[in-house]
Amino acid sequence: MDWDFLLASAHHLAVFTLVALYAAEFALVRPGLSGPRISQLARLDAFYGGVAGLVIVVGVPRIFFGSVDASYYWGNHAFWGKMAAFLILGLLTIPPTLAFRRWVRAGAGAVDYAPPAEDIARSRRFIRLQAAVLVLIPIFAAAMARGYGS
Repeated sequence: MDWDFLLASAHHLAVFTLVALYAAEFALVRPGLSGPRISQLARLDAFYGGVAGLVIVVGVPRIFFGSVDASYYWGNHAFWGKMAAFLILGLLTIPPTLAFRRWVRAGAGAVDYAPPAEDIARSRRFIRLQAAVLVLIPIFAAAMARGYGS
């Protein structure tokens, strides 16, 4: 069985799913967000976090069971840049996630609840910062695939 192929395929599918969920979250968090969309956003955000975990769960075995020796990764600056970008991306998700949970609690039972405009704007800033970091991940991955960073 070609583990490298299976792990690479699963990893890429998880990353593309992560990007799609990011885009959906970006589209939902905007002025006028209210009512049932808040619960939808919180569920989407939880799925986003779960898929981020899946990216890691599938990515780590690629290091050890892929076609490239693990030592290539440990000494590769592009790999560590990619890991740093993923960590920063994860940290940038924390404030919006906490806000979404607050909004769900505040709007419990109220179909017309709308988060304060400044809270939405703050969450959007974090989501935009995520985009700036997210774009670095495939750049580092392309560099690694071409042998840069060693």
